[in-house]
Amino acid sequence: MSASSPRPTRPGIWRIAGHLGRRQYWMFAMLGLIAPLVAWALLAASGLINPVFLPSPIRVLERVWTWSIDDDLLGDTLISIYRVSAGFALSAVIALPLGLLIGAFRPVAAMLEPLTDFIRYMPAVAFIPLIMLWVGIDESAKISVIFIGTFFQMLLMVAEDVRRTPAAQIEAAHTMGATRYEIIKLVLLPSAKPAILDTLRVTMGWAWTYLVVAELVAANSGLGYSILKAQRFLKTDTIFAGIILIGLIGLVMDQAFRWLHRRLFPWAQARG
Repeated sequence: MSASSPRPTRPGIWRIAGHLGRRQYWMFAMLGLIAPLVAWALLAASGLINPVFLPSPIRVLERVWTWSIDDDLLGDTLISIYRVSAGFALSAVIALPLGLLIGAFRPVAAMLEPLTDFIRYMPAVAFIPLIMLWVGIDESAKISVIFIGTFFQMLLMVAEDVRRTPAAQIEAAHTMGATRYEIIKLVLLPSAKPAILDTLRVTMGWAWTYLVVAELVAANSGLGYSILKAQRFLKTDTIFAGIILIGLIGLVMDQAFRWLHRRLFPWAQARG
């Protein structure tokens, strides 16, 4: 190329599926987080809405402080994390092997998918009376609600992740005389692992959305319970504080899954 030839220009950040540098990414991420907070503060300060219904961010922060000092915020947070993690882990332990079987074998899919499709549209809250009858009102009941809310969605998503394995890879394995076990171990699982980890990340978010429902079951602690209790007494600052804390915990877990995905499957990362 001659010296007078123009240098190729790098695609702009607004190009469809374009590149975004790390500094640019964090700049836009901070903008996305700060802009709603500023809008909330301005709206609360405008006086257009009664503070009973929309407390200011400062008031919510003050409530977080008093909650942590006087009302055992740490204990509420830890018990909620335990309930969500236990329900999610139980879902994953059962859904991962079953989803693999559904994705790999048509007879298993024909037998289990219609039933799963039927059950997953039933609201988890509708099972609460049965859960209380079957397992009581202790921690197992709350974990069961989160399990029901996440398991059936996770199962179908894992099965779909396995089905996305390119047919050419499976046919090549058949041609080389691989057994069913070898195809599952050496073809299906390596191909589906990145997508399965993304499925776990998404369903972890669903598990947190079922926390408040789970803590309807005779709870006396937890973030969801505190939100429900505050609703009865119109303590909107506590409601906002609980919702934001759940969101922050979920954000940390989501970023942990993303970090793990980058470490385990760097070759599967989308465009930078």
